[in-house]
Amino acid sequence: MLRSGFVSILGRPNSGKSTLLNALVGEKVAIVTSKPQTTRTRIHGVVEVAAHKGKHPAAQIVFVDTPGVHKPGSWLDRRMMQEVHDALESRDVVLLMVDATRRLELPETGLQKEDAAGEQKKKPGGSEDAFVFQLIKKLDCPVFLLINKIDLVTKETLAPLIAQLSALHPFAEVFPISARKGDGLERLLEKLVEYLPEGQRYFPKDQYTDQPERFLVAELIRERILLETGEEVPYASAVVVERFEEPEADVTPVRGRQANKLPVTRISAAIYCERDGQKAILIGKGGSKLREIGTHARREIEALLGTRVYLELHVLVREHWRDSRVFIESLDWRRQLEDLTQKEVE
Repeated sequence: MLRSGFVSILGRPNSGKSTLLNALVGEKVAIVTSKPQTTRTRIHGVVEVAAHKGKHPAAQIVFVDTPGVHKPGSWLDRRMMQEVHDALESRDVVLLMVDATRRLELPETGLQKEDAAGEQKKKPGGSEDAFVFQLIKKLDCPVFLLINKIDLVTKETLAPLIAQLSALHPFAEVFPISARKGDGLERLLEKLVEYLPEGQRYFPKDQYTDQPERFLVAELIRERILLETGEEVPYASAVVVERFEEPEADVTPVRGRQANKLPVTRISAAIYCERDGQKAILIGKGGSKLREIGTHARREIEALLGTRVYLELHVLVREHWRDSRVFIESLDWRRQLEDLTQKEVE
């Protein structure tokens, strides 16, 4: 007997969803930074759980990482929230992640954090935490509450937080965890298997994500932009892989082979931003910042692909791209894959 199903990970920005996904899968499936809204699309991570005699059967769990839940402003924000809603439509279990270190703006209070004068103010239209709880109230599947980053808080703070949150929704299970350290994750997997239906594998046993390498490469480049730049540049940047030339078919990458004898993957990518000032920051004096982004990204890409990588980056300005529905839809790797397939047919 095999159990299988989809488990969507839901939460506010920076609650640790992508860190959890990577920890469960054991591979870098989603990029992770300290900046909010790092994740822009649904990301699938596939976990094989071995059977445990007397405890549970074998299972394949498809985890779905989602963008952080926030109130949309631009078209990009609306697209990100659509990804969240799509992930909640086809799921067997939902994991609601809460950052134990962050003060919550709970539905019954609608309060913001204290301002500089130490006063609390009502947040117009309700808080984003309240928005998250409105989303899960509409669900007809089991919802697990994951209180993350317990390694950064005292044990005395957890009990009242659990009681406070449990009063807002009838959670099927509650797990204090540390996604970064892996605390509580094995028990979480075992409990998830109990809730999944019997079924067949959705992906081959050795596949850990449904994302093509081109998308993973674009995300690794965007991760370096997030880490290397500040202000609004990271949020106004998008990456499109324009050329991805794999090594010849008869040359197979081998881990452990001397670096200078590895085959070469040639990649060209465009970094889009919205203003000339942002372009100047991305390029840096004499091209220094772009080289720095490229150098760090290339190392990550080489580790992913198991080959040497020739990486060419260039920066383009596309004003107000975050409000362009056509451009944002073109960034979807599923759409890109369809376009590539169509070109091959033609």
